[in-house]
Amino acid sequence: MRMYDIIRKKRDGEKLNSFEIKYFIEQYVYGNVPDYQASALLMAMFLQGLDRQETASLTSAMINSGETVSLNKLPGIKADKHSSGGVGDKTTLIVAPLVAAAGGIMGKMSGRGLGHTGGTLDKLESIPGFRTNLTSEEFFIQLQKIGFAIIGQTHNIAPADKLLYALRDVTATVDSIPLIASSIMSKKIAMGSDVIVLDVKYGSGAFMQQAEQAMELAAAMIDIGYDFGKKVTALITSMDMPLGRAVGNALEVEEVICTLKGQGPADLKQLSIALAAEILLLVGLAENYAMAESKCNELLKNGQAWQKFVEMVEMQGGDLRSLPKAPYQINVSAPRDGYVTAMDTYKIGIAALGLGAGRLTKEDKIKHEVGLVFKKKTGDAVAKGDILSVIYSDDIAKASAAAEALLCAVTIEPQPPKLKPLIYGVMNQQGFRPWTAD
Repeated sequence: MRMYDIIRKKRDGEKLNSFEIKYFIEQYVYGNVPDYQASALLMAMFLQGLDRQETASLTSAMINSGETVSLNKLPGIKADKHSSGGVGDKTTLIVAPLVAAAGGIMGKMSGRGLGHTGGTLDKLESIPGFRTNLTSEEFFIQLQKIGFAIIGQTHNIAPADKLLYALRDVTATVDSIPLIASSIMSKKIAMGSDVIVLDVKYGSGAFMQQAEQAMELAAAMIDIGYDFGKKVTALITSMDMPLGRAVGNALEVEEVICTLKGQGPADLKQLSIALAAEILLLVGLAENYAMAESKCNELLKNGQAWQKFVEMVEMQGGDLRSLPKAPYQINVSAPRDGYVTAMDTYKIGIAALGLGAGRLTKEDKIKHEVGLVFKKKTGDAVAKGDILSVIYSDDIAKASAAAEALLCAVTIEPQPPKLKPLIYGVMNQQGFRPWTAD
């Protein structure tokens, strides 16, 4: 078997069989396929697409490129959750302790931010001392003791995905639904969970701009889950404005703390509860959505979810008493009266990136203390001079640049806008339905 023949076959629109896909993945991981040939095949896949069977074969090959985690020794049905990425998205840090407090088990492997989107690991590492590189023994002990743990991707879990993603990122082959779906699901399935809840985002701050694109991606991941014997539910959610009010790692952790104590932004609370409730349904800890939602609200109210978060931070070496603080705070004021009618979430993410809250390359270092906190969001009325946002920075010049960028990213008009729902709908193997919390 030759890579040349595999590349030519896919280039010409033919279907690759499982042996050809397995050969490519194995040989690339072993270092026997050069980047130029792997890039050529990825571009052929990008342009010609992959059908369901090819996507399943690619996912399987990436899962088997490294180690898999078995959670069978732990009691009950194990859960996982994934977001397709956005700005201000810190739901994992609320969903996981909610599920654990309800009696579920979540062993989650999360990623770092790249470009305008944030990463769960970066948020957690803004907590001084927090460790994301647990050993396998530490990981299992923590799951047994408190019901959840959040770690970074190891070199041994789906290593092919890590190699291919780095290549896709520099060869303009990221925006392929089969490649995205197999990348996400290979890691989820390798982590050994029984059920997976997905948060697939669309809008100005998401990789998918339209709800229909997000639904297509969700359907592909649900199909993969079904093919591997996993129950998968996906929420289709809007990213046309930042989730919550904080953008930036330590600032987002502070917002998580407020939410777990029952005082966070309404949109962040709504989505976190919706995701956690869907997990409780899938693992059998609630008979219907209303019961699951009620249980989540009670766990926030009585402080049990907050206590789980504290236990997780302590077990992974973190100290919540000393979150980093930026030395400068700059107010961005509304230039006119009116209503906030739109927020370009991508531009907002780029503004935070310019402050140092994100990274352009995987080698860039994060400034955990910097970021933005919005006082006004889409739909809010403003008067000239009202504070739209507060910029937290360690550099006045960068703060000024971010202020200018934010004024370009926020639209203020005389009439109030028609707001989109935060949650557009829910998908599973049975199909799609518009969102109703019942």
